[in-house]
Amino acid sequence: METRYFNRELSWIEFNGRVLHQALRKELPLMERLQFISIVTSNFDEFFQVRVASIKRRKRESPTKVDTSGFTPEILLQKISTNVHKITQEQYDCLFNDILPEFAAKKIMYVKPFDFTPEQAVYAQDFFRTEVFPLLTPLRTDTEIFPNINNLSQYVAFLLKPISGIKSANEILKGKDDSPRISLVQIPSGLQHIVWLPSFKGTKQFALVEDIIAHYGTQLFHGFAVEETLILKIARDADFAVDENSGNNFIHEMEKVLVQRKSSFAVRLTCNTTSHSILNFLRDKLDLSEEDVYVVDDIVDPQVLMELREIDESSKLSFPVWQHFYPLSLPQDDPYWDILKQRDILLHLPYESYEPVVKFISDAADDKDVLAIKMTLYRTGRDSPIVSALERAAQNGKQVVVLVELKARFDEERNIAWANELENAGVTVIYGLVNLKVHAKIAMIMRRESDTVRRYVHIATGNYNPKTAKLYSDLSLFTSNYEIVNDATQFFNLVTGYSVLQTMKQFGMAPVTLKQRLLTMIQREIDRSDEDHQGLIIAKMNSLTHEEVIDALYKASQAGVKVLLNVRGICMLVPGVKGMSENIEVVSIVDRYLEHSRIFYFQNGGSHEIYLSSADWMSRNLDRRIELMFPILDKQVFDEVKSILDIYFKDNVNAMRLMADGSWIPVERKKDEEKFRAQEELYKIYKKRNGGIKKRSKIQFEVRRKD
Repeated sequence: METRYFNRELSWIEFNGRVLHQALRKELPLMERLQFISIVTSNFDEFFQVRVASIKRRKRESPTKVDTSGFTPEILLQKISTNVHKITQEQYDCLFNDILPEFAAKKIMYVKPFDFTPEQAVYAQDFFRTEVFPLLTPLRTDTEIFPNINNLSQYVAFLLKPISGIKSANEILKGKDDSPRISLVQIPSGLQHIVWLPSFKGTKQFALVEDIIAHYGTQLFHGFAVEETLILKIARDADFAVDENSGNNFIHEMEKVLVQRKSSFAVRLTCNTTSHSILNFLRDKLDLSEEDVYVVDDIVDPQVLMELREIDESSKLSFPVWQHFYPLSLPQDDPYWDILKQRDILLHLPYESYEPVVKFISDAADDKDVLAIKMTLYRTGRDSPIVSALERAAQNGKQVVVLVELKARFDEERNIAWANELENAGVTVIYGLVNLKVHAKIAMIMRRESDTVRRYVHIATGNYNPKTAKLYSDLSLFTSNYEIVNDATQFFNLVTGYSVLQTMKQFGMAPVTLKQRLLTMIQREIDRSDEDHQGLIIAKMNSLTHEEVIDALYKASQAGVKVLLNVRGICMLVPGVKGMSENIEVVSIVDRYLEHSRIFYFQNGGSHEIYLSSADWMSRNLDRRIELMFPILDKQVFDEVKSILDIYFKDNVNAMRLMADGSWIPVERKKDEEKFRAQEELYKIYKKRNGGIKKRSKIQFEVRRKD
């Protein structure tokens, strides 16, 4: 039977296989290979909390229902387990047989307690007694209610045996006759995981705090001997939906969801191999099957090894430093108003600095002629200069309206804090929309100039987050284009008030018009394609899962339209199938920066169009979120974006191609073809263009507050 759609979950697992492929590449710097190992772990943590938890729930509610790939929940869970176990094994083979030995060759050595020298043992025992022991709380497991194991926290479990002749200990911790005496100890979150040990000359040797706790934990249990230990981590269900109709109690309902997430049902157990007795006990208590258990070598959470970046040698073991250049097209000291009256400005992160976005909002906050600022915030990060500038603007008497999306998964708590802080500063805060996540990234500034009010807009593919702006590849536009600012005005009126949706001339807005615009443009490409003038669609995105859009692309392929897709993550579309998708090619790039921009190009019979968007071609983006797609109208910016898009399809270093059988293979270089790495080429372009500008000192933002 012909496969029409790849399974979403299995495609996501394949993406993590591509991430792991980077860790396996010996030519990459050692610390970066370790980073890719860490990313695989982080990705799977989220995958199990959200996607696998959802499938487990579906298994209980609709066990025989099949998905579009033809799988029942039970079969899909089996396939997920098989594929993730395979990648996890490859991940740990790479870590212990390659990466850690390479670190050791560079005199940076991981040492387990049984391998401590006498001097290291004395040091570790003293460290445990003085720095760790006071923070530990052993939890009995033979109580009526099994103790809660916090989501994604590491624990050490101890199997205990009473020491003969010490009666008082038996009385204190007797337990049920048929229950093993097992105690759980959480690794304190405030401790560094890496513990540097006394080392031989010229070497740096370290242990992990969880290993030290497991080794010296006997001191926690006077009168008992430790027979076995197990280091573990639990992933729990985080696929909770807040009650959207809770009205004024929405924040309270969201906080309840955050509490539930800490103690929801267990989805996966990751542990080391030291105790099958404890493992079987935990499996039973947590209601986990063998498929849900991932037994690994020693280091339960490789993410903790990223603390190694703090060592002096890290600069030698990492990618060469790439600067974030201030754009030549924007002034460093003066506001941007006069520039934006003349033309649009494109900003390409992280090759270019995020500073212009901060400056845009900061200048507005301090400009006496600025009357109002409107903005959406989805993920803002910690210590956000954007939030500081918005607070200052409100305190300066400007109208500031901010739509804070509280439902941004895993950032809910931080966004609640930001919302409260903004409100306290006098900002009008809108807490999203009922049943829809606001994922659009847009800011609008209203400024009085002469006898009119002029509007300026910044609109982006990525979040207003200074941290990810250094790690994610995103595009954004500064503009005062009349039709775009009019659409922006309609957008804010719609999401903050009660406004009937009027026709937006330039914006496509999900879930109202964006999907239909995409489908219309794909159909238009079909209508304008013939043997002499083949249609062309080129698109770059994070994920492609929307079946209606996939079907439209299949139809385009069958009509002779060439479709080139660059999809970083999930891709349910099956390319290269005769009679269905032989004119569709799919590639993916995983490199030092996370590819996050969404770019859509339509040849349109020679009247070329390019759009940027906050939305991927996924059901959640096009049908269940507030998203924006916006055109590139400025000729100079259009040429730049088209050039960027073309570069992504020339990569023959990091690009991988999706095959009709679902496998991904590296893009092969043609004979005598030079290596071409898209991200490196882009860096060279921006360095050549902007490298002559002197680096600015960091802007300091002082928030005025009442005493």
